[in-house]
Amino acid sequence: MGSSKLSLGNDTIAALATGQGGAIAVIRVSGPDAVTVADRVFAARSGHPLAEAAGYTVHFGEILEPYVSENLSAELPLSRQIVVDEVLATVFRAPHSYTGEDSVEISCHASPYIVGRIMQLLLEAGARAATAGEFTTRAFLAGKMDLAEAEAVADLIASTDRAQHRIAIDQMRGGVSSALAGLRGELVELAALLELELDFGEEDVEFASRPRLAELASGIAAETDRLAGSFSLGNAIREGIPVAIVGRPNAGKSTLLNALVGDDRAMVSEIAGTTRDRIEERVNIGGVGFRFVDTAGLRATDDVLERMGIDRALDAIRGARVVLLVVDGSDDANDISVQVAELDLRSHQRLLILLNKSDLGGTASDKEGCSVSDKEGCFASDKGGCLAISAKTGVGLVELREWLSSAVDVEGLEASSAMVSNVRHYEALVRAREAVDRLLANIKSGLSSDILAEDIREVLYHLGTITGEVTTDEILGTIFSKFCIGK
Repeated sequence: MGSSKLSLGNDTIAALATGQGGAIAVIRVSGPDAVTVADRVFAARSGHPLAEAAGYTVHFGEILEPYVSENLSAELPLSRQIVVDEVLATVFRAPHSYTGEDSVEISCHASPYIVGRIMQLLLEAGARAATAGEFTTRAFLAGKMDLAEAEAVADLIASTDRAQHRIAIDQMRGGVSSALAGLRGELVELAALLELELDFGEEDVEFASRPRLAELASGIAAETDRLAGSFSLGNAIREGIPVAIVGRPNAGKSTLLNALVGDDRAMVSEIAGTTRDRIEERVNIGGVGFRFVDTAGLRATDDVLERMGIDRALDAIRGARVVLLVVDGSDDANDISVQVAELDLRSHQRLLILLNKSDLGGTASDKEGCSVSDKEGCFASDKGGCLAISAKTGVGLVELREWLSSAVDVEGLEASSAMVSNVRHYEALVRAREAVDRLLANIKSGLSSDILAEDIREVLYHLGTITGEVTTDEILGTIFSKFCIGK
């Protein structure tokens, strides 16, 4: 595949494929001698070796280890072997396995001793301990999945909420890859026609229609824009939707964070300016992970440390998709419109004004007390609004969670087209888009076939790095080293 020099291993690897905890563990063995290695440690109750088993079959038996007498160094007959555990051995035959190789998965009890002993026996029987991501590397090299799908495997394992899972499962099932496949296919065809023109250069023959080429390039530009444009939300979901909790000192920001997290995560005090550094906590709301950032109160100050905290608060605002402006609702003198203007929000950010301390009364606790608007319409119904709450008593927090949940439409994600969440994919799309722009400009300028063919090759190169048609050992090593052992 591409320029990679990696090849399918000619050895057999083994590793624990399940995490800590639980009653059952699965040890995966894969490679040309996987079945032979497993037969050296496994005895089926049926009396038949796994070498005789068909693929997709499960066999009950024992993992055995030789019993060695304390007085003799020699191993005793097989009849005197010790049972390590009763297990199930599942056989997969190449190419119909995860890795495309012969594989055996041993389901045993999850005792650390049992798992460790079975692994030791497998290594003594001829297997090698797998490195991080080596099973998926072999699956990629065997053509069982492309690189984008392989990367999605790691995202799927790491997913902690419904939205993350939705994006990862779509990518693992070829969502992004399918979107790119059609583009690459047409480009390859046109590139071939342009190359053919070069062979007949002296005859001034045109096989690739320039209007058709321009039309295709424009379509590719639109599709790369769509995919790259989905990265902002896709990556936010992958990492957790960033939510900045901001406002004046003593508005109740830290109390709100503690209420949302359900723990005294942030220190609360009546002394203004208590929060100096940003405090971040992740909360799952409606199947979506939100990263709440409690920030220093925004105000003019000569205190150096507090000023540093305020600068970090401004950074948090700039990086947030959702901003919760906490206002002291018991203070009738609030300058809400001034506070909103100070946030300097961008069009893609959503703002919700929280009139806190509603339990203390005050005319500002009335929603109509913040009927203000700014130039970017952040108070339009689809962008945000106002909500009276009491972070101390919990009033309004149910409505706040509902609003946050509606900010990311998980059902819409399930019905939508492919979404990009991987930084590497996004950067490749940006570079491909730049190459498409050059192609369009050169078509318009009437430049020669060789230049247009080179432009197309560059577009193909960048799109190919996403799915793995073009890659290097260094890139593969970096990607798969981030996987867990056993996957």
